[in-house]
Amino acid sequence: MNLKLWPRVFSHVIPVTAAFAWIAISLSLQAQTGRIYTSDDYSRAANLLNAGTFSLVDHAIRHATFMGGDRFWYLDSENGLATLMVADAARRTKSAGYDPIRMAAALHAAGLGETDPKRIRPEQFDLLDDDRSTLITISGVRYRCALGVEYRCSVELSGPTGTAKPSLSDASLADFSPDGKRAVFLRDWNLWVREIATGAEKQLTTDGVKDYGYATDNAGWIHSEHAIVVWSPDSKKLATFQQDQRKTGEMYTVSSRIGHPHLETWKYPLVGDKDVTMIERVIIDVDRAKVTRLKMPPDQHRSTLCDHLVCHAGWEDVQWAADGKTLAFVSTSRDHKVETVRIADVASGAVRDVFTETASTFFDSGYDHVNWRYLSRRNEILWFSQRENWGNLYLYDAATGKLKHAVTQGDWNVDEVLHVDQETGEMILTGTGREPSEDPYYRRIYSTNLDGKNLKLLSTEDADHVATVSRDGKFIIDIYSTPQEPQIMLLRDGSGQKIEELAHGDITRLKAAGWIAPETFHVKGHDGKTDVYGLLFRPANLDVSQKYPIIDFIYPGPQGGSFGTHGFQASRLDSNALAQLGFAVVQIEGMGNPRRSKAFQDEYLKDIGINAIPDQISGIRELEQRYSWIDLDRVGMWGHSGGGNATVATMLRYPDFVKVGIAESGNHENRNYEDDWDEKWVGLVQTKADGTTNYDSQANASYAANLKGKLMLAHGMLDDNVPVSTSMLLIDALVKANKDFALIIFPQAHHAYGPTASAYMMRRRWDYFVTELMKATPPHEFAMPPVLPATQ
Repeated sequence: MNLKLWPRVFSHVIPVTAAFAWIAISLSLQAQTGRIYTSDDYSRAANLLNAGTFSLVDHAIRHATFMGGDRFWYLDSENGLATLMVADAARRTKSAGYDPIRMAAALHAAGLGETDPKRIRPEQFDLLDDDRSTLITISGVRYRCALGVEYRCSVELSGPTGTAKPSLSDASLADFSPDGKRAVFLRDWNLWVREIATGAEKQLTTDGVKDYGYATDNAGWIHSEHAIVVWSPDSKKLATFQQDQRKTGEMYTVSSRIGHPHLETWKYPLVGDKDVTMIERVIIDVDRAKVTRLKMPPDQHRSTLCDHLVCHAGWEDVQWAADGKTLAFVSTSRDHKVETVRIADVASGAVRDVFTETASTFFDSGYDHVNWRYLSRRNEILWFSQRENWGNLYLYDAATGKLKHAVTQGDWNVDEVLHVDQETGEMILTGTGREPSEDPYYRRIYSTNLDGKNLKLLSTEDADHVATVSRDGKFIIDIYSTPQEPQIMLLRDGSGQKIEELAHGDITRLKAAGWIAPETFHVKGHDGKTDVYGLLFRPANLDVSQKYPIIDFIYPGPQGGSFGTHGFQASRLDSNALAQLGFAVVQIEGMGNPRRSKAFQDEYLKDIGINAIPDQISGIRELEQRYSWIDLDRVGMWGHSGGGNATVATMLRYPDFVKVGIAESGNHENRNYEDDWDEKWVGLVQTKADGTTNYDSQANASYAANLKGKLMLAHGMLDDNVPVSTSMLLIDALVKANKDFALIIFPQAHHAYGPTASAYMMRRRWDYFVTELMKATPPHEFAMPPVLPATQ
């Protein structure tokens, strides 16, 4: 070949090569963007929702419960059927507690609406009469069942007679005494007690009136007819309160129906209200129906942990002495900065302050559980605090209020106090962040002593450990897992020594259905220094030569993050399903969330409106550098409640990043949300000289003119948690700014939409991402299967 021709050859070859490359890229993108999705495509994705994966995981046990002594029970599922197993830790035996099919029939005959044994999941269980009968609680209703030749069940508490407004099953509203012989309930703003054996009822309080009743379960965002009480250990007394809501503002929802609408009204204090709900603490002697008021001013309706008196395991901020003569409790200031530990004399009602802790931002007594303990036999208080930037335990003298010493120390967090032996001082607890780990949120099991010595790691597996301890501390049930591997259940002794493996999760059938394990990753937060962790769900049938849109599921906290659990979960909402449709999906635990350092959680307190959001952006950008198949020009985001708020905030305050967002039931205007949550994280309302407040920057409506991407809003008209007005104010601002958006309103839905509306919302969410982010065509009106709770 004439070498002089090479320049001319290249002049033609290079453009042709570039053209072929462009065509290849275009065809690669067209394989997604021009795609027409079928019902079969959606069906395969829907199989990876909780309704589909529920029966595909075998022996992945979530929790176990000791029944007293050495026996415990747990649910072991195979092919979707859960068998309640009863095990004896000392004897090393286990057997089925009952036949699930026969039990389902007996429960249905006793009034349980559910007939499918695969859908019956007991919440409490105990064996009686030498295992010939059982007490079993399902959906809050307690049944007594005979386990003879024929199974026969009856409701243990048939319900108080003459109830004015039974909004739920009365049996589910009863609070049983420790000895199981009595139950208290509310009637006409007063407390009553029923003797289980005879059905005899007695009125315990008489001066409760509307909006000034006893034991009222109303935090505004949540409200029920359940009584909030703490029984004394001997089942003779109650610690509770008379709740004053007479000056508290009201909230309203209006039904959509033929004819005159129904107006529901209840007390719902808002941020900045002069008058909010207060409680007046009382002790009730059940036998004598005598009320003793504690000698102290009314207290704020606040807890040391969450935005209600009741968080996860009852009213944990009120704890009885073993002998029932004194009562320890914590008073929390309105802004959650000041905590005062107090002890009351039950007989006289006299109250003394033990000690006070003041936080510069906010105080938490734990994460999912209140971690302080009244050690009455030792006359001590075990106290949880993040005063040294990490969640550690401290021991106080309950008589003098003086700090004795730190029980745990260092740059790690006590997650939950599981067991304290007041005689020996031996403790068992879970903690996070102390051991080298793939994920610093993994919980590990430790033992230590109240003297602050001999801290010992009991679980070496690099996984998330859920532990249950026997009452005497001799046995530990350890259930551990990762997002990739299902639960393994071990029986350990109190020193952590493995005794035996009780169950081993099997996901063979789940994988056969197309499930792909998410990948745990870490990237730098927005500060460029701090590691933040996440899960990545790769697109099904990934071709690294293609580009895939990425969807970020967000829940910003600051009381919790996007993961939910760092252990195994077959379905994480619809992240697995969206990946099956061809999207990359991420969940990122941004800064501003708990279970790391206090400074980590405090990161965004000056502007909670962008909590965790900059870390989503920096994290996705880093992932795009790591994986060439992530398309940074096609970023989607969605979330519910706080996640709905965060989705809109991202699109309005960082308008060039997210191209398609779906915001469900978001608290877009926190001045229209309940007082407790916001005043803890944002602070009390402060009005500046120019008339603006510290809440202005939290309002998404203030940034409506910035919208560039495609936005879908959704809200339930009967939402009694996040009022629909928070979305309506945003909608009004978008209209005034002449911005396009999509809107779905559910006339009959509350904050959680319910099975029908949730399935519809999920289908519309898929359609919107497929249409607007993938630039493809979804199947017409695909019939989505029921959306089941994650606990199923």
